[in-house]
This record gives sequence, structure tokens and C-alpha cells, in this order.
Amino acid sequence: MDDEELVFLIAGARPNFMKLAPVSRSLTAKKIKHKIIHTGQHYDYNLSKIFFEDLEIPEPDFFLEVGSGSHAVQTAEVMTSFEKLCIDENPKLVIVFGDVNSTVACALVSSKLGIKVAHVEAGLRSKDRAMPEELNRIVTDHLSDIHFTTSELATKNLISEGISDTNIHFVGNVMIDTLVWQKDKIEQSRILEDLSLKKGEYDVLTLHRPSNVDMKSKLREILEAFNTSSFNKIVFPIHPRTRNNISNFDLNYLIENDNFIVINPLGYNDFLSLVNNCSTVWTDSGGIQEETSFLGVRCITLRENTERPETVNLGTNILLSPSKSAIITTKNNLPSTQNNVIPLWDGKAAERIVEYI
Repeated sequence: MDDEELVFLIAGARPNFMKLAPVSRSLTAKKIKHKIIHTGQHYDYNLSKIFFEDLEIPEPDFFLEVGSGSHAVQTAEVMTSFEKLCIDENPKLVIVFGDVNSTVACALVSSKLGIKVAHVEAGLRSKDRAMPEELNRIVTDHLSDIHFTTSELATKNLISEGISDTNIHFVGNVMIDTLVWQKDKIEQSRILEDLSLKKGEYDVLTLHRPSNVDMKSKLREILEAFNTSSFNKIVFPIHPRTRNNISNFDLNYLIENDNFIVINPLGYNDFLSLVNNCSTVWTDSGGIQEETSFLGVRCITLRENTERPETVNLGTNILLSPSKSAIITTKNNLPSTQNNVIPLWDGKAAERIVEYI
């Protein structure tokens, strides 16, 4: 990139912020002009602003204020606002992250305007097209000019779909860059003291996938499992979507008891401290599978599939069909933790990315 050519970094939702932070730092170190665009897909303080503060990300240069809505409405709102911004600012490269609606919306706008697109975390595939994120990944990858992958398997996925290997760069995982960068602050967190917890004496639960929380019967079944005698202390940083559904389904009684410590979503440092000191993480998140793998914390992923199979292949993550019986059986027969090293998950992915820009 020439010194005066402009790069846009797109952030819309919580997972994007951890990926954007190290790339922004590396661009700054190389004196590459860039601006941060926050679409506003996650607008709640606990899902957005607190991450900018924790990760010391500069204030966004532009905030599109999209807010919530259906997939179609949210994607359309981002496209409409972002197109105007691109025409006004004329970026030469747009870098998108992950698989949220903002990612695919900005990739589509950029591609149609003839602006180059780089996709960080390209090539992830769950093989489950019922997941909105899977569709976003596929479309974004086929619109992108540059593909930055987190694993050799992701690279193979792209090549199998006809994407030229000359446009694919295996750089590692920017999520781990952020974890390494924040290590000291994570260790300084006082979240265990604040919640009166001791290392290894509690589990962490996160739930937000529609397949787990949008149907009353499924959500009830999962929460009932964590109310059995197999569990005695579950810390549950509850996603707004999940909290609303629990209330609407009249399931509050399942989390208002001695088994659960229900808290609002945490900032990055507090949450990673909570994870790093727990016995087991139970989650349907994608990114948490990566963080626990690096930290050597036992992770049970409450899904039928994952777009991060390298974590399963290396034994750092276990896929579990989210049924009551499966959860209880697994809790009573927990495997030992694994601490296998995943190639290039070393805290230097963003540096490699900037070398290809």
C-alpha cells in the first residue's frame, strides 16, 4: 500500500473487536493509513464499547448505528450506509473479519464498487448451511480478493471451492494475538474475587446460538441439565438474546437458583480470566473454542458441528450434541485437559497479515 492509500477495518459485533485490535496496531506500526468503521451491529455497552476500552482500540472513525433487526434488515442497513461511506472516502482496501452480517454486507458493497476486499479468518467451514454464519463465510470468501486463514484446513477448504491459492495466505489466528497481548491485564482481573470464586471450582456457560436458545424445548432441556446434581456452580454471563428468550419462555426458575451465578456479559479481560481459571467451559461460541485451546482449558462445545475442527482434531475441544443426557454423561466423565500447540497460533498473525497488504 502507498502511504496515502486508505484501508478500512470493519467491526460490527463482539467477535470482530478482538480480531481487529491487533491488525490495527500492526497497520499503525507500519504507518499504513487506516480507519475503523463500527457498523453498530452490536450496540449494547457490554457487547461493544467495553471491548474498545479493554483492548485499547482507538475510537471508531465512523459509527453507522445500524442496531438490531432481522438478518435481511440488518444486512441491508449496513450496505446502504457503508456504500455512501465508501463513495465519500474512497478506500483502496476493505478488511473484514469473521462471519457476522456486517462482514458479508461490507464485502458485497466493496466488491460491487471495485474496492479490494481482504477476509481475515477466511475458509472456516462448519458444513452446516442452516447456520447464518456459514452462509456469510461462504459469500464473503467468494467476494474477497485476499484470504487470510487460521489453519491449513481452512486453506484447503478455499482451494476445494475453486479459490486460487495465490490469493490465500495462512497467517495464524488474530484472536490469539489479542490473548497474548492482553495476558498481563487478564492476570490482573479481579473477577474471581468479585464473584467469590476459587480457581477450578466452577464451570462457565455461554449460550447464544439460535439452535440452542430460540426454541423453548431445547433451551429448557439444556438449562435443566445444568440444574442436576452433577453441577454445583455454573457462572453464566448471559447474552441479551438468551436472557430475553429465557424470560419470554418463562424459564427464569432454571437460572434463579444456587446452581447458577448469572451475570451480564463481561469485558474481554474479565471474561478471559473467568475462563482461564474455571474447570470446564460449556459453550456454543466459535471464538471461545480457540481461546480455550490456546489456554489449555477444557472446552465442551454444545453444537453438532464446528467451523474450527482443528481444535477437535488436536483434542483441545469436544463437540457435544446439546441434549440433557449427553451433557450430564459428559460432566460425569470429563476427559483430561489437552494443551496441544496449533500451528501459527503464536501471537504474530497480524504482523503476517500486514506484510501481504
